[in-house]
Amino acid sequence: MRITFLMIMGVERPSGRRYFHIARALARRGHKVRLLALHPDLASCERRRFVQDGVEVWYVGQMHARKAGSVHGRFGPLDLLRVLAESTLGMVWGVICSPADVYHLGKPQPVNGLAALLAVRLLRRRPFYVDCDDDEVRGNRLPAAWQRAVFGFWQWLLPRMAAGVTVNTRHLAAEMARAGVAPVALVPNGVDLEGFLAPPAPQLDALRAALGLTGRQLVAYAGALALQNHPVDLLIDAFTQVAAALPDAALLIIGGGEDLPLLQDQAVRAGLRDRVYFTGQVHYPAVPTYLALADLSVDPVHDDPVARARSPLKLVESMALGIPVITGHVGDRAELLDGGAAGVLVRPGDASALAEAIVELLDDAPRRQTLAAAGRERAGQHGWDQLAERWATVYRDGAEP
Repeated sequence: MRITFLMIMGVERPSGRRYFHIARALARRGHKVRLLALHPDLASCERRRFVQDGVEVWYVGQMHARKAGSVHGRFGPLDLLRVLAESTLGMVWGVICSPADVYHLGKPQPVNGLAALLAVRLLRRRPFYVDCDDDEVRGNRLPAAWQRAVFGFWQWLLPRMAAGVTVNTRHLAAEMARAGVAPVALVPNGVDLEGFLAPPAPQLDALRAALGLTGRQLVAYAGALALQNHPVDLLIDAFTQVAAALPDAALLIIGGGEDLPLLQDQAVRAGLRDRVYFTGQVHYPAVPTYLALADLSVDPVHDDPVARARSPLKLVESMALGIPVITGHVGDRAELLDGGAAGVLVRPGDASALAEAIVELLDDAPRRQTLAAAGRERAGQHGWDQLAERWATVYRDGAEP
């Protein structure tokens, strides 16, 4: 079967990794898979068409924001309109050049949505499928009411027009059921069990020494620094209390994003200049190396629609490395952590509860070992090859008369 994905991000972005790994698993099953993607910094993109692990990747346009380096930038209104128009045309052309049995949209957004209506439905007269892995209105930084209205319209329309929908959380599955959308396949985020591995101990020791972290108890956060959907400020608030209780504790924040300067300033104002370390943007293959330095990993969340709609990669990736995790009791996180047997669940949005859990776990090495073992076992059930089997069910169900 020929499968073409219409993605509004690059393959190295978190959601992009979801689609790439699903595509790779489908390619291993003998399918011919192509990703039509938007690059985070198209002007610097040297390879616009290539094959990686059996998957064709075509960069057909620029993302709606320029994401290069540790601090991401945004286009002005006129430049944004130009970028969106060019990217939509690029994706339409990509569909025209990509005859397929299945077209699957990675996120219900305007660029790939318009391309699906024009090129897939009108020109090719084919149905399309949609993957919903987020609350697109609340999970994106959309300051203007018209922007929220546009994103909300496409988020509402595309699943209702699709032959089938994939989602990553029970929250989104329930929303689809209330809207009468069917069939729906629930496919949470997973981990590359073959590739997401810790390096040898000497390499970790050398990196720890280079960062000045030798002998420190280390808490890690790995992910985007965008406060509208990743409340890292909550973690820094909590770590203020951790630092007072544990003089040797340090916080390693792995990743970049548009709110990096705000978070750096927050750490300085909290008196944590020498306790909080920011790596800036890290090339994805290096993430397991940094994450493996940690004694535990934290996914800070509020109890809101954004958190309920998300299946956090950072949790399952930390678990695969044997790093114990702490997160808020919201959405599908309790299910992933086996009700708390494979990780610590706290009251979401509560910095004091988060700080207390961090201190208790750093002080309890035997419990960390128990959680690490349970976490590895749970992560083993979330390999992308296994999840691709669930994904493919939507094509069979959607094809039934």
